[in-house]
Amino acid sequence: MRKLLNTLYITNENAYLSLDGENIVCKLDNDEKFRIPFDNVENIVCFNYLGCSPALMGKCVSKCIPINFHSPQGKFLAKVCGETKGNVFLRVAQIDVFRQNALRLTQNTISAKFCNSVQTIKRTLHDVSILREDEEIHNAISVLSDGAKKLLIADSIDQIIGIEGNCAQSYFSVFDKLITNKNTTLHFSYRSKRPPLDEVNALLSFVYTLFTNEFASALETVGLDSYIGYCHALRSGRSSLACDLVEETRCLVDRFVLTLINLRIITEKDFEKQVSGAVWLSEQGRKKVLTNWQEKKRTDYLHPYLKQKIPFGLIPYIQSNLLAKYVRGDIAEYPCFLLK
Repeated sequence: MRKLLNTLYITNENAYLSLDGENIVCKLDNDEKFRIPFDNVENIVCFNYLGCSPALMGKCVSKCIPINFHSPQGKFLAKVCGETKGNVFLRVAQIDVFRQNALRLTQNTISAKFCNSVQTIKRTLHDVSILREDEEIHNAISVLSDGAKKLLIADSIDQIIGIEGNCAQSYFSVFDKLITNKNTTLHFSYRSKRPPLDEVNALLSFVYTLFTNEFASALETVGLDSYIGYCHALRSGRSSLACDLVEETRCLVDRFVLTLINLRIITEKDFEKQVSGAVWLSEQGRKKVLTNWQEKKRTDYLHPYLKQKIPFGLIPYIQSNLLAKYVRGDIAEYPCFLLK
């Protein structure tokens, strides 16, 4: 099984990465802050303006370590990676299989998303008994469950997208009730993305971006083209297949975000509000999220298909590998990730 290494997150806007032998060196105002051996890193995510040296980028390319560049607010900008690897016949097969089976793959993926969303809600009901009789929550569970059934008879991806939109609206209509800590001032009204208009949306968007990038790296690792998906429309510069696969695991991000809020690991002090109305995580807030995200990646989950415990951080690689097996014809169906 793949070894779970570290993702290096650079959160200081003025940091600069360079190369020194077999080490990644981080400098701030020309002063060295730390150095890390390449052998300990599998991915680099930068939230800085200065970037990194060409020598470092060349070294990362040779070692197949992707460098992801984001704005300090978390918006994805670009990714540096090496020459396309993997079996070219696998990528050809990927295009053929997705063209033939896009509808079935999309049905399964979005259905898994709905089922996992129901489990996210039920997890809160298990912990907070007072919500078990809440009519709105039971209605949301009913809408999500019915939506999963309707997907099975949908005859087009456009129809699936319509069902997905209705179910997502119902799910997020009760999301604020899943924030059960009465001492927090963080609340959720509706989903806003570009830009996020409140703290909870800023937190969701930031972690969704992190997880999508990890799926993109995992897909490239197993030899699939992360830009060619089956559900999300093809768009220049977007990892459509990573966006597809992250749908079934959004529940894990939602649960993580709810934990940060309910345990008051993240508070209103960890955000910055702009004149435009946009809300972003502050540098300190990003550090808190990333530290807890790295810890989360080391926790074990029982994989529903493999029937064995795996680290959370390997889920993107496991699912990407299973998808590659499906594309090659080694398994009859792609097994989506389902919470139990």
